[in-house]
Amino acid sequence: MQQQLDIWIRAVVRWFGYIPNRDLSGWILLLTAVLLGLAVDFVVTQIIRFIVRRRSFRTLGLLKIYARWAFWVFVPSLFFLLATNIQSERFLRRHPMADKTAEILFLIATTWLVIQLLKVGELRLINEYDTTKDVNLSQRKFVTQVRFFRRMIAIVVIILGTSLLLISFQGSRKVGLSVLTSAGVVSVVIGFAAQKTLANLLAGIQIAFNQQIRLDDAVVVEKEWGRIEEINMTSVIVRLWDRRRLILPITYFVETPFENWTRSDASIVGSIFLYMDYNVPVDKVRAQARKIAENDPLWTGDAFAVQVTDTMPTCIQIRILVSAQDAPSAFDLRCHMREQLIAFIRDEYPQSLPQTRLVLAEELKPVEKEV
Repeated sequence: MQQQLDIWIRAVVRWFGYIPNRDLSGWILLLTAVLLGLAVDFVVTQIIRFIVRRRSFRTLGLLKIYARWAFWVFVPSLFFLLATNIQSERFLRRHPMADKTAEILFLIATTWLVIQLLKVGELRLINEYDTTKDVNLSQRKFVTQVRFFRRMIAIVVIILGTSLLLISFQGSRKVGLSVLTSAGVVSVVIGFAAQKTLANLLAGIQIAFNQQIRLDDAVVVEKEWGRIEEINMTSVIVRLWDRRRLILPITYFVETPFENWTRSDASIVGSIFLYMDYNVPVDKVRAQARKIAENDPLWTGDAFAVQVTDTMPTCIQIRILVSAQDAPSAFDLRCHMREQLIAFIRDEYPQSLPQTRLVLAEELKPVEKEV
C-alpha cells in the first residue's frame, strides 16, 4: 500500500513539473493526511449543523460547545499518525521527529477529547435533574455522585495520558512506566508527600457514597447558614445566605460536626418566641396564631403548637412552632407570623406588652474647686 501511494504521489509531483524524491513524497503524504483530517472535520461539522437546523438535539448541542475544538484536533492527529505508520522506513529513519510528533499530538488530542466527552456525558446525564428544590433529594444525590465520578475518571485519564506520553520518550520511559506500575516504594513516597490530598480524595469518596452532603443542601457551618454550591475533589464551596462564598476543605464535612437541614427531608419546623406580660390571654394568642398559620400558604400543616415555655420576673415566654417545606420558607413564615402577632397583641391587648423599667443611676456632678 505504501508503494502504491508513493507511486501516486510521484505522479502528482511530476504533473506539477517537479522532480520527485522520497523525502518530498513522504512530506506530501503527511500533509495530505492532515488536510484529509481537516476535510473530515469540516464534513462532520456541516452534517451536525444540518441536523441541528432541522431538529434540536441536546447531545449535539453539548458536543458542539465542549468537544468541538478537541474533535478538530483529534481527527487530523489521527490521520497524521496513520500516515506515519504507512511511511517508508527510510523516511522515518531520516526524519524521526515526524513519527514522534505524530505520537505526541495523538496522545494529547485523545486525552483532551476523552475529558471533554466525559463532561458532555455528565451534563447529558444530569440535564433532566432539578437540584434547586430541597425535596429532590434522590436527584441531588445522583448529580453529586455523577460529578464526583466524572472528576475521578478525568484524573485517571490524565494520568494515563501523561504516562503514555512519557513512555514515548526514550529518556523518560522509566518514569512513565513507574507511574503506570508503581505499587510499592513510589506509592508510599507519594502517600507521605500528599497525605492531605489523599485524605481529601478519600473524604470525597466517602461523601459520594454516604451522602453527608449533596448539591444544594441547606447546611449550617462555622455558625453560617448556606447551601452547598460545589463539591470539588479537595474543597466544598458553600453559598451563604448573603451571597458570600465559604470555601472549606472537603475533609471538614467528614471530621467536623455540622448541621444539614435537608439530609433526609427538606421540611423543617420553625420557632417564634414572644415575651409577654403575665396578663396576656394565651388562648387568644393561640387562636390568632392558628388563624394566621392557616391563611399563610407557606405553612404545611404538619406541626403547630403555642406553649408558655418559660417564666421570668417581668414577663413570660411564649413559643410558637410552625412547619414549612424548606428552610427559606420557614424563615419567611416565622417573619410573617411574628409581625402579625405583634400587631394583633398591640391592637387588642396593649396592656399585655411587657413594661420596661429603667433604673436611672444618680448622676454625679463634678465638684469645682474654689479658687
